[in-house]
Amino acid sequence: MNPQANLIFIASLLLGTTITISSNHWIMAWTGLEINTLAILPLISKSHHPRSIEAATKYFLTQAAASALVLFSSMTNAWHTGQWDITQLTHPTSCLILTSAIAMKLGLVPFHFWFPEVLQGSPLTTGLILSTAMKLPPMTLLYMTSSSLNPTLLTVLAILSAALGGWMGLNQTQIRKILAFSSISHLGWMAIILIYNPKLTLLNFYLYAVMTTTVFLTLNTTKVLKLSTLLTAWTKAPSLNTMLLLTLLSLAGLPPLTGFLPKWLIIQELTKQDMAPAATLISLLSLLSLFFYLRLAYCTTITLPPHTTNHMKQWRTNKPTSTAIAILTTVSVMLLPASPMFLTIV
Repeated sequence: MNPQANLIFIASLLLGTTITISSNHWIMAWTGLEINTLAILPLISKSHHPRSIEAATKYFLTQAAASALVLFSSMTNAWHTGQWDITQLTHPTSCLILTSAIAMKLGLVPFHFWFPEVLQGSPLTTGLILSTAMKLPPMTLLYMTSSSLNPTLLTVLAILSAALGGWMGLNQTQIRKILAFSSISHLGWMAIILIYNPKLTLLNFYLYAVMTTTVFLTLNTTKVLKLSTLLTAWTKAPSLNTMLLLTLLSLAGLPPLTGFLPKWLIIQELTKQDMAPAATLISLLSLLSLFFYLRLAYCTTITLPPHTTNHMKQWRTNKPTSTAIAILTTVSVMLLPASPMFLTIV
């Protein structure tokens, strides 16, 4: 793609995100979401492969439907209450419609079908934007309206997302699809705590974004798209693959890595809110996603499965690992273990 065009699309993404995050009026928030949708479409379809065009079409149709629902819910609320302010969403029907619209924007179950397909049809860098930056504006809208949303609906969506995100990722061989289902199960953890402690939702989102960015950038460096190529990628950059192993385990939420922190705090908060059964259920469902993270981690390290076919080993790269990956990997793995040390210093 033309660098100037690329720059325009990235700038539009930043503009759309900034407009949505900083707006108080529903129409401005909707405008930001629309700018975002239109800016990401060329980035999805830039390879001109039929699968990319299909992914862009699916993304456009889903996001257009979700944006129409956002507009519909805000207009219904304005009709009944006379308020266009985002934080003044008080009408129950508007709240239900908005929850469905944002669930569709994010890819929460049962509106998740588009997300793995779109991620599979996109390049790794665009997949990274779709998994992290494109989720920030809808998460902000949820954060601002969290006090008036329906807790039962959000809890049901969250538990279904954690269940299906883990279950449907079990049999995948394409890494982008595995990361899509991983994203869906993480969204479940964010949605379940949204009503009770919105700041925890944001903390979970930020840490998820850091860990997912690390995984995507590492895969982009080693040029890995499926499990069979991941098996032989360790010869290319052994140290980078070792850190990928730790980042995947962190994404799975294993202690004492960074990914354990939000899960720990969410379970603690749910228990305080007398939701111990929900906390137990979502913790057990995270074991499903733990399985495919462990499978990815197993393939990442030097454990070639026994088979008769000969594998072509990849040449070791001489390029140094980028500073961004080094910093992100350190944060993804060491943030929780290093926190007590920082606190004692401060």
